[in-house]
Amino acid sequence: MKVVLKIIIPLLVLAVGFGYLFRESLKDVAFAALTRDMFVASDDDRFDPGPALGSRFPGLQASYKGRPITLLDEFAGPRGTVFIASRSIDWCPYCMRQMMQLQENKAGFEAAGIGMVAITYDEPAVQQAFIDKFKITIPVLSDSTALTFKTLGILNTDYAPGDFQYGIPHPGIIVVDSGGWVVGKLFLEDYSSRVDAAAALAFARTALGIASP
Repeated sequence: MKVVLKIIIPLLVLAVGFGYLFRESLKDVAFAALTRDMFVASDDDRFDPGPALGSRFPGLQASYKGRPITLLDEFAGPRGTVFIASRSIDWCPYCMRQMMQLQENKAGFEAAGIGMVAITYDEPAVQQAFIDKFKITIPVLSDSTALTFKTLGILNTDYAPGDFQYGIPHPGIIVVDSGGWVVGKLFLEDYSSRVDAAAALAFARTALGIASP
């Protein structure tokens, strides 16, 4: 038995040490595997929370860079705005990957005259850690009170106050025109699936009546 322990204990120590040294690489591998097939080409289900098409986009109750935000105006492009509701950029791998992909395609939205703004329930300091790490330039609002999500009708009610995930929205995209009217929405019932950024841009262009490039 002692001989067995002499073999097993060093191996366990080695395994723990290996895992510690390469923990970031292992996390990256797990992240890539988990999000590999998350993007889809279109919104093909009937799940449709949020403000009705043709309605005015409601006001916000969020914060950005330490100040309250009640309107989309400062984030709007000349042709309209894409409002991205996301669960968390702290612990939700699908939200993180989507934000990274949208950032990669931000120039295309800007070229079309479409502003971009995202929102999560995370506290600002938590958001900033992700923003800094991945060089996100899309403005990210904080709705830590869930008031905006309630107003928009996208609060996920599967969780009660006190639950770790209470306050998250159903993830999706709302397209708002330059007059403040809701002209398009992309919401998938499966929270682990998101519409590909290029497809979302094409959808937004169509909803806003912007001709293809």
